[in-house]
Amino acid sequence: MNILMLQGGARKTGNTAHVLALVDKELQKKGHQVKTIYLHGKNLNGCMGCCACKKKPDEIGCVQKDDVLPILEEMLKSDAIVFSSPLYFWGVNAQLKAVIDRMFSLYTGMRRPEHHSLLAGKKQALLMTGGGPQDNNAEPAFTAFGRMTPYLKTTVAGELFVGNCTKPENMGPAVHAEVARFVQALEA
Repeated sequence: MNILMLQGGARKTGNTAHVLALVDKELQKKGHQVKTIYLHGKNLNGCMGCCACKKKPDEIGCVQKDDVLPILEEMLKSDAIVFSSPLYFWGVNAQLKAVIDRMFSLYTGMRRPEHHSLLAGKKQALLMTGGGPQDNNAEPAFTAFGRMTPYLKTTVAGELFVGNCTKPENMGPAVHAEVARFVQALEA
């Protein structure tokens, strides 16, 4: 399986990067092709809502020329996409949110017979880290993530929240077991 992983955390050695690296290692050990894109520092404009993309249902029709376009193209080449982010105010961070918002350009005709998505049939998964627990904290991010699927015609193949994070080196066997379950769900 070709898997695209979007690393939304700003710190290349932070908690999100650490957990994503564990996922990468497990996936590669199982023979999957993995490509990771580090989002921080890229030119990622938000969606302008101009709807120019809706005129071209069979291609990425976004009129903005920034670093999001190559990321969307990588999504089309992938079988599964893993979105990762630290939890920021009950949601994903700005870098990942910009990419997600621009995925608006990947589908047309929602709620009409001509509904078409360039990502139809692909898997998506969300991995998040945070300083607190998931309850009363991270649920809105996972709810919003799941609500993308009818539009994109994708399926949620995995969700992982690693909470109560302090430092990556403090993540023990329990996190490794959660990563293994996340990878199994992604493969199913």
